[in-house]
Amino acid sequence: MPQPRPGAMRDGSAMKTEFRVNNFDLLRIIAAAQVVVIHSFSHLGIAHPWGWSAIDAFPGVPIFFVISGFLISASYERSSDLGSYARNRILRIVPGLWCVIILTVPVAMAFGYHFFNVKGAAWFVSQLAGLIFTPGFLKNFGFGSYNGALWTIPIELQFYFVLPLLYLATKRVPKRRTQVLVAVWAVFVVIAFIYATKSAPLAENTIESTSHKLFRYSFVPHIYMFLAGVLLQRFQAHQSRWMAGRGGYWLAAYLVVHFSLPEGSAAKYIVSTLLLSVTVISLAYTLPGVAHRVLDGNDISYGVYIYHGLILNIMVERGYHGRVGYVPLVMLLAAIAAFASWRLVEQPFLRRKRGSIKAGPSLAM
Repeated sequence: MPQPRPGAMRDGSAMKTEFRVNNFDLLRIIAAAQVVVIHSFSHLGIAHPWGWSAIDAFPGVPIFFVISGFLISASYERSSDLGSYARNRILRIVPGLWCVIILTVPVAMAFGYHFFNVKGAAWFVSQLAGLIFTPGFLKNFGFGSYNGALWTIPIELQFYFVLPLLYLATKRVPKRRTQVLVAVWAVFVVIAFIYATKSAPLAENTIESTSHKLFRYSFVPHIYMFLAGVLLQRFQAHQSRWMAGRGGYWLAAYLVVHFSLPEGSAAKYIVSTLLLSVTVISLAYTLPGVAHRVLDGNDISYGVYIYHGLILNIMVERGYHGRVGYVPLVMLLAAIAAFASWRLVEQPFLRRKRGSIKAGPSLAM
């Protein structure tokens, strides 16, 4: 019988149950909704309403990254082998991604774009492989990106690849693994800070050099968020008296710090993001089980995230512009597409997962 990897958290039924009962599904759908709102106002040319800074204070992408680090590292530590880990990650990301890419082709064709040529075929294959980019022949489709949210998918896949390498590098010092990971995390925090002084790390830049774009699409300026989740998992934050049940306190502290630091500064970006990481994990284990009561195990966050860009492109092509009432329409359509994706595509494939903490929604990312 395969044994868990060295350095894994001790395994007991009480601890496993405690770890599994959380609010991650709800936090992810909130993060996805934030991204939808931000993109809807931007791409539909809608003026920002009063209180926009409150929406902007909870960026969805960092929330996704830290939750991913927390859950994927725990899943990896309990995986029976590297093959099971890779299989589980593919089953989580690829089926939904392939569906939205395949659906993009007939939708774009309906608006006059052509794919039955060498460039179209090459682009299609590369997208299925996770190399997300918008080709020249789609630059005028919708708001200029065939699906703006998908740029984080290659980064997430890189996280999945880097994590086993980090664990492999510390294989001979399993008792000091966490300390080594802290040192690696600190290095990437410094890199992210330097990068943030030059450019907004999560911004979608329309004009940038190829080298800058490649760096932005790499894991390097973003992995400190993922590793923050890994470290919080390694430190067993779900059991900490400073974290579990303390979400309200961390949320208040985060808001104070976020709105106190100078707007647009690298310090605000890094400090706020790291404090948000702690807040998210604490909220996941504050009143745990709320997510299940609200969502009943339906994890539609991934679907909302990957489908809303295509919906926005359709609306842009149809001339929908400038009205705040379009935002709830985007949310509704994205939720419908996400629910269909969850029930018909994602959930059936997730049932095939092996050797993870839970072959169900709370640990799917």
